[in-house]
Amino acid sequence: MEEGRITGFSVSGHSGYAEAGQDIVCAAISAVVAMAEATINDVCGAKAKVRVKQEDARITLTLPTSCDEEESVQAVLAGLLLYLCSLRDEYPDHIEVLEV
Repeated sequence: MEEGRITGFSVSGHSGYAEAGQDIVCAAISAVVAMAEATINDVCGAKAKVRVKQEDARITLTLPTSCDEEESVQAVLAGLLLYLCSLRDEYPDHIEVLEV
């Protein structure tokens, strides 16, 4: 975060809630992250940098310094943060949310 602006996110690891293919926490996180990335880049056209590291189960999205649809992109990222915090509250042993 820079001066109140969310500049991106990084999601990594596995929740450990259940076995692969049965893990509802992992599925929820994967779905919301994919939706956020598609909305930011494909709908808003923000041209955010996305890096995926399969071996670390990590995805990182970094926004450019500025984008035309800044208000919409910030709304998507704020919604993502709220959703992840809600999941954390519901499954505190399986998800950690850090704001840095």
